[in-house]
Amino acid sequence: MSKTVSLLSALLCTFIWGTTFVAQDTGMDEIGPFTFNAVRFFVGFLSILPLALLIESKKIKFEYRLDDKIFIILSFLIGISLFLGSALQQVALLYTDVANAAFFTIFYVPMVPIIIFFFKKKSIHWSVWPSVMLCLIGGYLLTNFHDATIRLGDTLVIFGAFFWSTHIIFTGMIISKYNLPLTIGAIQTFIVAIFSFIISSIYEKFIIENIFKEIDSILYAGILSGGLAFVLQIYAQREITPAPAAIIFSLEGVFATVAAWFILNQILDINNLLGCLFILSGVMLSQLLPLVKKNT
Repeated sequence: MSKTVSLLSALLCTFIWGTTFVAQDTGMDEIGPFTFNAVRFFVGFLSILPLALLIESKKIKFEYRLDDKIFIILSFLIGISLFLGSALQQVALLYTDVANAAFFTIFYVPMVPIIIFFFKKKSIHWSVWPSVMLCLIGGYLLTNFHDATIRLGDTLVIFGAFFWSTHIIFTGMIISKYNLPLTIGAIQTFIVAIFSFIISSIYEKFIIENIFKEIDSILYAGILSGGLAFVLQIYAQREITPAPAAIIFSLEGVFATVAAWFILNQILDINNLLGCLFILSGVMLSQLLPLVKKNT
C-alpha cells in the first residue's frame, strides 16, 4: 500500500510540475525570474509551514533532532540544489519555449543513475537504462527541437538538469534518515526564497505592484508547485529509489507539452503524441521489469 501511495504521490507531483511550466512562462511578463522565484517559493513556504508545525512537531520533539549535523548538511544541499535548478530553469524560459524547457529538464533522468553509479558505487537494476533511453527519445519528440538549433535557454536548462538530479538524490538520502517530508519541504522552499530574494534585490527591480499583476501565476507555482508538489516528491521518494523516481518525474515533459497545447495554443502533432507514448513506456518499464525478477 505504501508503494502505491508513493507512486500516486509521484504522479500527482509530476502533473503539477508539468503544468507549472506554463505559469512560470506567463508569470514573468511584469517581473524578473529571480523575483518570481523569491515570491513563488516564499508562498510555498507559507503554505507548508502550518502543516509541518501541526503534523510533525511531535516527531521533531521526540524522535528527531533538527540540529543534527547530517540533517543540516542534507537540508542545505537539497535547498541549494533546488535553488540552482529552479533559477536556471526560470531564467531559461526567457530564451526558450515551454516544450524545449521541459525536454532539456528531463536530462536529469540519465544524470541521476550515472551520478549514483559513479559516486555512490551502487548497482542499478538494468531496466533503468532502456527506460532512460525511452524517456529521452520521448522528450525529444515532444519538442520542435529537430527543427531548430540549441538556444541559450536550452543550454541553461541542461545545466539546471544537473541540479535537479542532485536534488532528487539528496532528497532520497534525507527522507531515508528523517521521515519529515513537510519539515524538509518547508526548509528547502525557505532556502530557495531567501537566495532568490538576495539575487533579485541586486539585479532586478522588486516592485510590489508588478508582483500583484502576476499573482495568479505566482499562487499556482507557489502553493501547488513550490509547496504541494515538492512535498509530494519527498513522500514519493520514501518508497521509490532515486533512479526510478527520476524516470517517473520525466512525465512532467508530457504534462508540460499538453498544458502548453491546451493553454498557450502551442502545436501538438503526431511527434508529440509519440513522445508521450515513449515516456509512458519508459515509466512503465522502470516499474514493472524489477517486479518480474522478484516474481520469478
